[in-house]
Amino acid sequence: MTFRTRFAPSPTGPLHLGHAYSALIAHDLARSKNGKFFLRLDDIDQTRSRAHWADQITSDLSWLGITWDGPIWSQNTRSKAYSKALHRLWDMGLLYPCTCSRADIKVAASAPQEGAAISGPDGIIYPGTCRGVPKIEFQTNAALRLNIKKALQQIETEDIKFFENDVPYHQSDTQMIATIGDVVLARKNMDTSYHLSIVVDDAEQGITDVIRGEDLREATYIHVLLQKLLGLRTPNYIHHRLIRDENAKRLAKRDDARAISKFREDGLTIQDIYALVGLEPRT
Repeated sequence: MTFRTRFAPSPTGPLHLGHAYSALIAHDLARSKNGKFFLRLDDIDQTRSRAHWADQITSDLSWLGITWDGPIWSQNTRSKAYSKALHRLWDMGLLYPCTCSRADIKVAASAPQEGAAISGPDGIIYPGTCRGVPKIEFQTNAALRLNIKKALQQIETEDIKFFENDVPYHQSDTQMIATIGDVVLARKNMDTSYHLSIVVDDAEQGITDVIRGEDLREATYIHVLLQKLLGLRTPNYIHHRLIRDENAKRLAKRDDARAISKFREDGLTIQDIYALVGLEPRT
């Protein structure tokens, strides 16, 4: 099977060293295996995505010597594919509308009877406020959450498992319910969320290996669950270390001082970028 991977940045800010590290690992591994490397733009949030950031990202990637196969995918143009998956999960009885704000969730999760609020891959684990509200019809004016307990009952396995470099990682049903909860699969007035879009796109592009930061390892259990529910293949996963600043803090979009465009302006070379992220330059 041909090795196929991808890089999917959000055009909401500059490409920084952490992004470059992830893109270089994925691209160079794909090329070393005579495989395919795809570029996708995670631009489903049109309130934050900007065309000039998309242009800057592609310019920086090209400067880094990164090439991609086929056209660049824009998730903003793929609403039909996401809607189809959502309706399938809805018809299975696994989704429910939620009108809670972040503040509502924080208050409910911190109520005395709930104990201390627990955080999962999406922040504070949803306490289930809207779970029992009767569903009338498919809604787009509210968030759609996955009833994770019901979802786990749909699959014929005692745990959710994925492989990372042939090493198995798994979580039991009880762990999934306690540490992940009912995640959002579509945000209000949007056709999807990160979790659903990335699963649908990986399947359609035939991705065999997902390469991303170790901060997303816990979210992988959500993605494997969705793959099982939708009848999709689960790829191999590689979760690499994160690039951090001098205070051991993970780099973020706001770290303009470490933006690739800034390094370019300062006259650094591609070899300098490899050195900064601790990679051996291409030969």
